[in-house]
Amino acid sequence: MEKISIKNLNGQGTTLSAIIYFPEGFDGNQTYPALVVSHPGGGVKEQTAGLYAQHLAKHGLVTVAYDASYQGESSGEPRQLENPHVRTEDVSAVIDYLTTQPYIDAERIGAMGICAGGGYSANAAINDPRIKALATVSAVNIGQMFRNGWDNTVSDADASPLLAMGSQSRTSDAGNADLATLPLAPMRKEDAPNAELAEAWEYYHTPRCEHPNAPGFMTARSLNQIITYDAYHKAEAFLTQPVLTVVGDAAGSKWMSDDLLERAASADKQMHIVKGANHMSLYDVPEYVEEAVAALAPFFGRTL
Repeated sequence: MEKISIKNLNGQGTTLSAIIYFPEGFDGNQTYPALVVSHPGGGVKEQTAGLYAQHLAKHGLVTVAYDASYQGESSGEPRQLENPHVRTEDVSAVIDYLTTQPYIDAERIGAMGICAGGGYSANAAINDPRIKALATVSAVNIGQMFRNGWDNTVSDADASPLLAMGSQSRTSDAGNADLATLPLAPMRKEDAPNAELAEAWEYYHTPRCEHPNAPGFMTARSLNQIITYDAYHKAEAFLTQPVLTVVGDAAGSKWMSDDLLERAASADKQMHIVKGANHMSLYDVPEYVEEAVAALAPFFGRTL
């Protein structure tokens, strides 16, 4: 593994902090397929994205886990901005970097992500045909999640107060040094609306996987971009690459993986369901991660 820096050249002016993982026996004189791995909203590269990147590097892929712009060790102000359009561009920025490396076969680059990182990876694949294969783990279309709720019980129109909240936050931010924030995962266990999201609190805010660069919140001004964002926009026309979704059968978020497969134009699309797993357990519970990797590795082996 090696720590690297990657510039996002598509108008953001940020520099991404990333870790690149190499297969065992790596030979810089050969060429390899590559995989960009995107972390969940509120996460960092040292958590589940790095875990999957390490596992998949053992299967012959050069993998990159990175911190999103404005987050982790990457640059950009304001900190903890969760702008979905920038996060999508970050995926392609990593691909820009990979195409400059002599040991990467630029015709064999894939993308995958966990939670919101899965949605951003899907959006990147729709926009960027350099991505030859797409996989998601516990996929979340962050716009859908904020508009429609964790389990798809809220109508789009009923989410309009969140747009107002975002605009009010922007007004407040304009005159204050401390920007308004909003949790991306429950900040306290008692704030969780259900047991599955209580596990999100446990993941981000206890020794299970807490990290000092992952505070678990975003700027509230991010809502203006998130509420109207659709990670799967025009998937029915342009998402033609092979697609694999990995999801737990007990995940409240499963409907967003279902929606991705339904909308994707790809003729090669499939879902692997992990029995007994919920959304969060696919982040790091060994038996579930191992099953996920056992589905992901042959998928990328076949498509890249």
